[in-house]
Amino acid sequence: MDKNKTITTKSNIAETDFQKVANRVSFITIIGNVVLSVLKLLAGIIAHSNAMISDAIHSASDVFSTFVVIIGIKLASKEPDKEHPYGHERLECVAAIILAVVLFITGLGIGMDALKNIINGNYSGLQVPGILALIAAIVSIVSKEGMYWYTRYYAKKIDSSALMADAWHHRSDAFSSIGALIGIGGARLGFPVMDSIASLVIFVFIVKAAFDIFKDAMDKMVDHSCDEETEKQIYDCVMKNENVMGIDLLQTRIFGNKIYVDVEIQADASYTLQEAHTIAETVHNDIERNFPKVKHIMVHVNPAK
Repeated sequence: MDKNKTITTKSNIAETDFQKVANRVSFITIIGNVVLSVLKLLAGIIAHSNAMISDAIHSASDVFSTFVVIIGIKLASKEPDKEHPYGHERLECVAAIILAVVLFITGLGIGMDALKNIINGNYSGLQVPGILALIAAIVSIVSKEGMYWYTRYYAKKIDSSALMADAWHHRSDAFSSIGALIGIGGARLGFPVMDSIASLVIFVFIVKAAFDIFKDAMDKMVDHSCDEETEKQIYDCVMKNENVMGIDLLQTRIFGNKIYVDVEIQADASYTLQEAHTIAETVHNDIERNFPKVKHIMVHVNPAK
């Protein structure tokens, strides 16, 4: 009798309502960005601040980014089908890559304008802004930083790379508002060059964030194993089963934000096929119960030597 038995099933652990949480977070930030954009635009016009008007346009661009997140997460949450039997999780990584590119272009635009102004000394057209622009900049910094932490919290909770990318986009807007605040303050004090210097510093932060988001998304797009600590925890989990006499092979791969596990275990060669099946099923259920991110597990039983 063949003592080898393979168990291949999909994890049935109840997951957090991924799409519902992401949509709620996105909806709240969209409302916040629309309100903030209107307020900053009015403040920029009334207080004669070009920096604040530009910052208002930047906030408005965040609305587009959040819609990209909503679409990406909606597609990633689709159930597996005939053409995509392993699911659609990687589509969320595509959304994160798009946001990283948008973030990079935003930072590049800020950096190029700042460098051009420093080189050309283009400050003659700068009007001295009113105090309202300073107040609007402070409100924007506090609001966008709040959106960053709010979105970041839920991005970590549901392990969403697209939502995390959107969180960093909120922080990039906060950085932009800090630049606007320094520029407005500098202009009021008679040092308009401060605006451009601050923008260059902000450019570095934004590009660094874009690179980190892009790298994380690309890592998830290309199959690679889990970190050594996670694999060790899975190994220990399997070996806790008293019927497992050893592990011949343990392989993991990350697919989107999910983990796939292939494991070959050793069991007593005298066991019946039914007994081997029961051991494999128990190992499968133990991994599934202890590692919620594991979506797919294949357990293969070999006769112990």
